[in-house]
Amino acid sequence: MTERLLKAKRVVIKIGSSLLVDQENGTLRRDWLDALADDVAACRKRGQDVLLVSSGAIALGRRSLKLGARSLRLEDSQAAAAAGQIRLAHAYQESLARHDVAVAQILLTGDDTERRRRYLNARNTLTALLAHGSIPVVNENDTVATVEIRFGDNDRLAARVAAMIGADCLVLLSDIDGLYSADPRQDDGAEFVGEVAEITPAIEAMAGATGSYDGSGGMVTKLQAARLATQAGCAMVIADGRAAHPISKLLDGGRGTWFTTAATPASARKRWIAASLHARGSITIDQGAVQALGRGKSLLPAGVTDVEGDFQRGDAVVVRGPDGTALGRGLIAYSRVDAARIKGHRSDRIQEILGFLGREEMIHRDDLVLG
Repeated sequence: MTERLLKAKRVVIKIGSSLLVDQENGTLRRDWLDALADDVAACRKRGQDVLLVSSGAIALGRRSLKLGARSLRLEDSQAAAAAGQIRLAHAYQESLARHDVAVAQILLTGDDTERRRRYLNARNTLTALLAHGSIPVVNENDTVATVEIRFGDNDRLAARVAAMIGADCLVLLSDIDGLYSADPRQDDGAEFVGEVAEITPAIEAMAGATGSYDGSGGMVTKLQAARLATQAGCAMVIADGRAAHPISKLLDGGRGTWFTTAATPASARKRWIAASLHARGSITIDQGAVQALGRGKSLLPAGVTDVEGDFQRGDAVVVRGPDGTALGRGLIAYSRVDAARIKGHRSDRIQEILGFLGREEMIHRDDLVLG
């Protein structure tokens, strides 16, 4: 199963607060973080993109604001997050700088993955950072999130980010080594589950109630994350992250529960485009563009002859041939107004026509489904 991680092109690693911050005194576990940074650097040397989803800001902020161990009101949690996030980002920057790796901070709320335009902006930013060789460190934006819009935990946030960027593998580092038939801390007879091909009601029952096993959401939220990830074609593993070099240990055969999927990120994304999105308009293309699409090319503005409907960037549109026959559908990179202005023109004229440098493609091949 570790081959799934070893061969993944894009990996998301989620780090829980209990791993990163000493629960007794609220200080950063610097040696552990440096060891994780060594593992991340090794992934990059294999040619893998790596994105980190990290908790810990509130735990670090508690100490700097001297809030103690008491339960915090929402505004105090937000204040702790603001104070702790700068320390958290700086810690990652220092650890990864040892490997000459740049770090970028990204803070997201639930709305950023639910609202289409904000989703696209976040996705494009993350993709650009990875393309430039940086490691994005993502956390929930606790300073502005309220109860109504919070993810509530970073397990589900990590799964949504993995789906957003088309990751092949999601690693949830936890203080337990995987899923058991019952809570092993309460039941000595609990049996370890090494692989889950489908999240059935029986599997869900193993997770128990919210808060069981570990963390605020416990194993329940980890299964929810697994469902989100596998639906997006991303394999997921729950692994013990307490010891140093947790990724290396996992690759060396360390125990973890793997949630598998037959789909790939690309196939899952195209299935979603084909079946789950309502088309907001259509574009008609010439015969040259039809032939180019048949060869697996992206759709360029030069091949578009007509634009219909009322759509925005990122919406699904139907692609029609010269005779009006529907050839497929895709996610368009421009609004209806901008698409109408650049149709029939070469991509090198986009900036001249629109006043900004947009994508070269009207619809990228990864966002296009034919048939």
